[in-house]
Amino acid sequence: MRYRNSIAAVTLLAALCMAPVASRAWDESKYPDLRGQWRTLGGAMRFDGSKPWGPGQQAPLTAEYQARFEANLKDQAAGGQGLDLAYTCLDPSMPRVTNGYGQIEFVVTPRTTHILVAHIHDNRRIFTDGRDWPAAVEPTFLGYSIGNWSGRYDLLEVETRGFKGPRTYDTSGIPLHEDNLTVVKERIYVDKSDRNVIHDEVTVFDHALTRPWTVMKSYHREPDPHPYWREVNCAENNNHVGIGGQNYMLSADGYLMPTRKNQSPPDLRYFKQAKE
Repeated sequence: MRYRNSIAAVTLLAALCMAPVASRAWDESKYPDLRGQWRTLGGAMRFDGSKPWGPGQQAPLTAEYQARFEANLKDQAAGGQGLDLAYTCLDPSMPRVTNGYGQIEFVVTPRTTHILVAHIHDNRRIFTDGRDWPAAVEPTFLGYSIGNWSGRYDLLEVETRGFKGPRTYDTSGIPLHEDNLTVVKERIYVDKSDRNVIHDEVTVFDHALTRPWTVMKSYHREPDPHPYWREVNCAENNNHVGIGGQNYMLSADGYLMPTRKNQSPPDLRYFKQAKE
């Protein structure tokens, strides 16, 4: 009798231990199928892939920041980099990372959604655990993102704050405000007619803009079930050299060379000068 009671007690204890685990089981079927590799549609070099590069983007900039943008374009035309600092291997930053420079992977977990990009420092972490905004946020290029799955878990709404700069929208150097009080809101969802296309409606609120700027980004799923995932090391084979606030280049034979006409060489006061 005691033996049977012991078996019953052990069985009950096992059932009690398993109950909370079962209640916490995650049902991934209620989330959209985001498996696989995704690539941008529309071009990664432009913030709005449906419009031409640079002035063709028609960014709704204030007069002050439009002037900064135009000065940046003149510097680029002369061989400089303008306001675009991505060539130094800095994080492309938000909202620029939504351009999709590399292969993209979505990883959905019960408390966090990760957007991984095979590029430099582009990986995003979106908290979906119901948290509120923290009292203080450490500024970063990617910011702090809080998301919420709406409806029947078919729409991910995201808000991102807490930035540092400088940041630009794309390679043309369209600037964001230097106060870094940018707020980026997104609506991410799978296309209703094509499950292999994801849309990301990005709206930027920034003091360098005359109005919120909304752009639709789209990504397509690669058909290969075993796609190639490249490794990106920005510093590897990077021939840009920044010295004293100036950008120079390394030639193929390893010598420092100018990037624009009549560019002065860097200050060599700490090097022994060859006598002529």
